[in-house]
Amino acid sequence: MLELEFIQCLSNPQYLNWLSQNRFFEDPAFVQYLAYLQYWKQPEYARFIIYPYCLFFLDCLQSQEFRTAMARTEVKEMVHSQQLFFWQHHRNNSVVKSEEAQGDTDILP
Repeated sequence: MLELEFIQCLSNPQYLNWLSQNRFFEDPAFVQYLAYLQYWKQPEYARFIIYPYCLFFLDCLQSQEFRTAMARTEVKEMVHSQQLFFWQHHRNNSVVKSEEAQGDTDILP
C-alpha cells in the first residue's frame, strides 16, 4: 500500500522538483527503487492507480537527464503546464478520435 501511495505522488511535478532539489535522484539506491517500481505498469497492479500520469513520470524518471532537469524551477513549471494542458484537452481529443474512428468526420473543424 505504501508503494501505491508513493508511486502516485510521482504524478506531481512539484514533488518531483522537491525530490530532485533534495538530491534523492543522486542516490543510486533511490534510482534503483524507481526502476523496481516499473512493475506497477503491469495491468494487475496498474488497475489500482488513480493517477495514471504517475506511470508516465515513472518512465521519464528512468532518464538521468530528466531527473537532473526536474531540479530547475522553469522545467517544473513547464512540465506542470504541459500536464494541465493535457488534462484540459484529453477528453475533447478522445471524443474527436472516437467519432473519427466511427466515420463521423463532420464534427469540429
